[in-house]
Order: sequence, then C-alpha cells, then structure tokens
Amino acid sequence: MSDPTAASSRSVVTASYLLIAAALLLIMWQGLLPGLLCVCIGFLGTRWLVRALDVGLRRREKVSANDPTWSAAPPLPRVVAATLVMLAPIGLLILGFSEAREFVLNAPEQYKELLDYIARTVLELRLKLPPDIGAYLPEGSAEVQRVVAGYLRGQAGSLALTGRAWLGGLLFAYVGLIVGALAAVAIRPPARRPLARELRARIVLFGEAFGQIVAAQFWIAAFNTFLTAIFLLFLLPMWQMELPYTPALITLTFVAGLVPIVGNLICNAVITLVGLSVSPITALACLAFLVLIHKAEYLINAKVVGSRTQMAVWELLAVMFVAEAVFGPAGLVAAPLFYAYLKKELKAAALV
Repeated sequence: MSDPTAASSRSVVTASYLLIAAALLLIMWQGLLPGLLCVCIGFLGTRWLVRALDVGLRRREKVSANDPTWSAAPPLPRVVAATLVMLAPIGLLILGFSEAREFVLNAPEQYKELLDYIARTVLELRLKLPPDIGAYLPEGSAEVQRVVAGYLRGQAGSLALTGRAWLGGLLFAYVGLIVGALAAVAIRPPARRPLARELRARIVLFGEAFGQIVAAQFWIAAFNTFLTAIFLLFLLPMWQMELPYTPALITLTFVAGLVPIVGNLICNAVITLVGLSVSPITALACLAFLVLIHKAEYLINAKVVGSRTQMAVWELLAVMFVAEAVFGPAGLVAAPLFYAYLKKELKAAALV
C-alpha cells in the first residue's frame, strides 16, 4: 500500500513546481520581465544593505551578533535599507530632471542646431554618394524638417503606443523594486504550511540563480568594455577616425552592459550616432565592430554564464536561440536566468 503522507508530500511539491512554472510563463506572456528582474534586484540589494548596516551598527555599539539583546532591538537597519532602495529611483529621477532643466529650456535652440547639423551631414553625403542615390536625399534644413515632421505624423500612433509601453514597463519595474525590498525585510512567520514551504524553496533557488547571473553579467560587461576601449582608443585613432567623448562612451558601455542584451543595443546605437558625427565611414566601422561584438555576445554570454552556473556552452546557446525565437529580445534576456534556475531544480531533485 502507498503511504498517504508521501503521496500528499509529492502532490504539494508538484503543485509548487506547477505554480512557479505558470508564474514564469505568465510573466513572459504579459511582458512583466522588467518587474521580475527588479523584484530580484530590490530583494538582493536590500539584503546586502541590511547586512552592511548591521555590521556597522554592531561595530559602533560593540554588540555581538549572538547577543540576545540584539535580536530584541528595533529593526533599524531593515527599515533604513528598504527605504533607501525604494527611494533611490525617485532620487535619481529628481537629480536627472534638475540636471536636464537647462536642456529643456534650450530645447528649441538645440533643435535648430540639430537640424542644421543633420542638413550639413546630408549635404556631405550627397557630395560623396553617386548622383543617382544622392538625388533621394533632402537638400537643406527646411526639407529635413519637413521629412522629420512627415515621419512623426505617420508614426504618431505607434510612437504613442511605444511611449505607453515604456511608461508601463517603468511602472512595473518600480513596483517590482518595492515588492522586492519589502519581501527582503519581511518578518518570517514561525511556521509555514507545506505548500508555502515548497514555494519558498523554489523562490530561494530562483534567487540563487539570479545572483549567479548578475555576477556573470558583471564580467560580461567588463569584457565588452575592454574590447570597446581597444576599438575606441587604439583602432579608430590608428585609422584617423577618433571619436569625441571617448571616456564617456567607454563608461556608458560598462554601465549599459550590466543590462543583458538590451543595454548593449542601446550603447551600440549611441556609439554609431557619435561615429556618424565624424563621418559615414566611421559610423560604418563602428556599426560593423559593434554588430560583431553583439553576435559574439551569444558565445561570451554562454561561456561566462555557463562557467558560473555549471552549464555547458552548447546547451545555454540552444536555450538562448529558442527563447529569442519564441519571446523575442525578452526571451534572450530571460533565457540564462530561467535555465540556470531549471538546472538548480533538477540538481536539487538529483535528476541531473
């Protein structure tokens, strides 16, 4: 006869697996991946701040971690850490708007300068390209303005939808940050029901996988920054095509590289536009180099993440390609994290 207790335990474990799988599929289906990532960032960031504040407070008050009076003390580090994490984005927005005030006030003048600059660039292209192709380019700033205005009118609907999607994504991301910060400082109940215990075990494994992916992404960003620095500081000057703002571009490469895939695309677009300000040939050289780096990102990502999470390069590459085909760029970002979590579950169950 089968043991009813064992059968009930298996049912609870199976239910926890199904709930986690359904939640992850729903997140991908509804485009909530930024919110999930920010939940993890808020949770891990708050926990790190709590530990740092705990150590500082204990050293200042000379209280041992095992002292019973410490556990009975008010949870000041938790409150401070959660508050800092939740208010950090608002502080950054206020700082950004205060710094951008002059830019907003001078927007009309800057818009005119931008049009003149584009017109000069287009005129140079007309002179360098064959006449049959150059005839399709605008002739001056007035015509450039007319083309831009016509394009914006034609794309008004899609631009509005894109702006709404970005705003919704930012809102979900901030709510996720708040949820992660609050979950990190929540007081654990003395006892949990069986399903709650199993769900917590699933979430702990997911958090461990996220921590490994974040550490791997740091090294990926460092490697990309190293290659980009060689290209900007040595290769381009060697060809007399030096870019302006090179230190800022290298810094942007590292900071944006901390965001998987998407950060690289944003950085590539910025560097290519700066290259266009030098010459079309420079822009093409930047674009070719950055496309090469982006394609190498598959192998770099798979190698670094695989070494951190004990996954073979071929299996992670296969998962990334399939996820991108099914979910698009979001799937490419989520693939290493979800697959690392899956491998952890399989190892915990002694299946692999």
